[in-house]
Amino acid sequence: MTNAQSLLRSAAAALVLALLAACASEQQAPPPAPASPTTSVAQADERLAAVAAERAAIEANHAAREAVCYDKFFVNNCLDEAKERRRSALAVQRAIEIEAEHFKRKFKVEERDRQMAEAEVRYREEEARAATQPPAPPKAPTAVPPARPSPVAKRVARHNEKVQQDAAQEAADVQKRAANAAAYEARRRKSEEKQKEVAKRKAENEAKRAKAEQK
Repeated sequence: MTNAQSLLRSAAAALVLALLAACASEQQAPPPAPASPTTSVAQADERLAAVAAERAAIEANHAAREAVCYDKFFVNNCLDEAKERRRSALAVQRAIEIEAEHFKRKFKVEERDRQMAEAEVRYREEEARAATQPPAPPKAPTAVPPARPSPVAKRVARHNEKVQQDAAQEAADVQKRAANAAAYEARRRKSEEKQKEVAKRKAENEAKRAKAEQK
């Protein structure tokens, strides 16, 4: 082996070691341990908001790390390492999220149970207080006010009265029309009789005149 080949191999080995060291130096620190248990709804809401922000930051860091890995000599190793760190970081945030949401659900159930228990206590206290009170004296019967006349009955009475008045008026009109017809018929017969009498007298006078002229 020549000196040139030895130097070339040494330089290649040094380059590989330098690339591995550079990739290792850019790895993230281990993810933080899960947070302490949640103690209030406000703290749960704060942690859920922080989880959402941290997830966005994890995704941004992962995208940036992937871009750096493509410039490395061992690309696949660098990408796998970045993916694993992303998974670990997201798992920690998911654990925080689950714990905070569990606390809120538990608090809601406990609050509902507490309100129901308080309502039951108030009910029993009212029942006990009512049991110790003397019964109320019966109310004296009050005179029943006279029933007011129904407006419908009034309208029906007025309608019936109007119907009777109209019937009486119609009967009177019928009698009047019958009397007028009878009087007209009497006048007509009298006029015809008078006309017949006049015609008879005229015929007699004509006959007398004609007889006198013949003499």
